[in-house]
Amino acid sequence: MTSFVRPRALQPGDTVAALSLSSGFVTEVMHRYEAGRRQIQTALGWTIIPAPNALRGADYLYRNPQARADDLYWALENDEVAGLLSVIGGDDSIRLLPLIDLNIIRAHPKVFLGYSDSTVTLMQFLRAGVCAFHGPALLSDFAEHSGIRPEVARSAAQATMHAGPYTIEPSAEWAAGGPDWLDAELQNVPRPFTPSDGWVWLQGTQVAEGHLIGGCLDVLDMLSGTPGWPESELWRGAMLCLETSNDVPPPSQVGYWLRNFAAQGMLQSAAGLVLARPRDYTPQMITELYGWVSKVLWEAGREDLPVLANVDFGHTSPQLTLPFGALARLDPERQTFSVLHGGVSPGSL
Repeated sequence: MTSFVRPRALQPGDTVAALSLSSGFVTEVMHRYEAGRRQIQTALGWTIIPAPNALRGADYLYRNPQARADDLYWALENDEVAGLLSVIGGDDSIRLLPLIDLNIIRAHPKVFLGYSDSTVTLMQFLRAGVCAFHGPALLSDFAEHSGIRPEVARSAAQATMHAGPYTIEPSAEWAAGGPDWLDAELQNVPRPFTPSDGWVWLQGTQVAEGHLIGGCLDVLDMLSGTPGWPESELWRGAMLCLETSNDVPPPSQVGYWLRNFAAQGMLQSAAGLVLARPRDYTPQMITELYGWVSKVLWEAGREDLPVLANVDFGHTSPQLTLPFGALARLDPERQTFSVLHGGVSPGSL
């Protein structure tokens, strides 16, 4: 079974670097950045500091991918920085691939937390043999209007601050979209959340265990075939955790991506499949999505694969944190999704 180095657990009082490895959009919503920074301090006890280039603006960071890579290494090699947090996603962190040195990640294992386009960086941590954390960016659920939701803070703490096992719990409510981020006056206006219809067990009856891996399907498609694509052994025996972006790819496109995974042997060797609640899907689209998932798994000879869907991670809120590389269990009979050992280890840097 594939094993990963578990970075040191974050602690209250730790300094965490905010990184703009993709979009530099943050400078357009600095009120939201400051809200996220304050709310993280209150809820988790981390002191957020920007990496040297993180706040230099969208145009500068687009034209200077080396500056983004420099920020990654600055945070990893800086003894005063305990963890790394993505400011927000985007669509071009793949341009950093030629600049990423896996040896530096391996030599300085630290918590890296992000989602969406951060999938590229998460995969490089796993390729370096280091656990990585799929969860909120600073500007998303950490900067939630009127404060971080309790389940978001609890999940982030479970994944990044505690080394022991825990059960991942469904949220009672969820939301997508909300007040305009660009309007500072709306930052303290709560978003409407609606009751959740719960997680959905699509198929499978047997307990399955495997290490967590995955991310945003749209970004994984961009990454596939590049030198940054995880080696085949990283997918073997894995619990695939997959989500779709706010580009709202049609269910058929998700099916095509899964067929690609089947062609690579990834579905045949997987231990289980966990699907996030898709953003902006209509009920009809969700029915079509589940149909495509079942069809592709039948094509791959994996009608036995346990599949849990509509889970609270990805591009809807609340964004739970998944410790990629950690061993997890799906139990369809008990209907539980649990982490058997944390993605972090106790101890000092």
